[in-house]
Amino acid sequence: MKNKINILSGLFYPVICWVLLAACSRDGKRIIAPLPVPKTPGDPIFQADPTVFVNKGKYYLYGTDGLAPDRGIKVYISDDKKKWKLPASSADGLALRALESFGTAGFWAPQVWTANNKFYMAYVANEQIAIATAASPEGPFYAKDPIAFDQKNIDPYVFLDDDGKKYLYHVDITNGNKIYVAALNDDFTAIDKASRKLCITATASWELKQANVVEGPAVIKHKGVYYLIYSANHYVNQHYAVGYASAASPWGPWTKAAENPVLSIDNSGKPGIGHGDVFFDPDGTMNYVFHTHNSLTTVAPRRTGTLKASFVADPGGGPDKLVMDLNSLYYLRTNN
Repeated sequence: MKNKINILSGLFYPVICWVLLAACSRDGKRIIAPLPVPKTPGDPIFQADPTVFVNKGKYYLYGTDGLAPDRGIKVYISDDKKKWKLPASSADGLALRALESFGTAGFWAPQVWTANNKFYMAYVANEQIAIATAASPEGPFYAKDPIAFDQKNIDPYVFLDDDGKKYLYHVDITNGNKIYVAALNDDFTAIDKASRKLCITATASWELKQANVVEGPAVIKHKGVYYLIYSANHYVNQHYAVGYASAASPWGPWTKAAENPVLSIDNSGKPGIGHGDVFFDPDGTMNYVFHTHNSLTTVAPRRTGTLKASFVADPGGGPDKLVMDLNSLYYLRTNN
């Protein structure tokens, strides 16, 4: 989760962030000064709520910028998932910029996909969801307005089913964080408000370590079964963790896995691990990208990691189980 729950959330970012975000004014418009670009090979990548989009053999990493979440959405590119760099097309790596696209602050939790011969990015700004378009996965992405809701929502995830129907999973933050789904129109500009339905809330003991929160949805379909991967607890808690639920329909009802959480500090040793996305290598290998706390004593800036994931048969004859390969876990770095 990003700065989702307003209480004290901003206090967890280092003071240096505010220094780097110095801004000036020109012609009545706010101009944000550029940030230094990492130059030392092997620098950690600080993208929280990350997602990876694979296109033409290249990997594109987006997320909530751990150092400057009010500037927009940054993109890193890699040919092998090991060596990451900013695009040559943008000196500061921003694929979507504050003030140029919808939003003035709090650019969080992007997701990128391709359809209709263009590229789309769902993202959060000002605690509202917007969907931007671009001609390239490097951007620039642009959205004029947010999706119209009757309440504030964050953490968008667009799922395209194989029957052509489109769904927007999202997190309602009205009273605790709850995951909902709604039907999305063909050009990704509006939801059917009447279709909006609750998916899951925090109910299990591992989900209620701190705060009433389930968030960071990612949805995939496997052997005709829908899997909703999510994170629970307040993101500042070391026990922020990942679970999943399955259903026979994108609408649910959702059954949480008995083995939850499948990714946590208890099995990975990494504090605050969660809120990620599934992506596939060109050879079909499934991966999960996520963030963790910076260290056992410091939450921010949150670090970006990845690991392999797979499905295994359920001995009881139920839906296949989602398994995270903890031995494959590693942190992403620039220019290894």
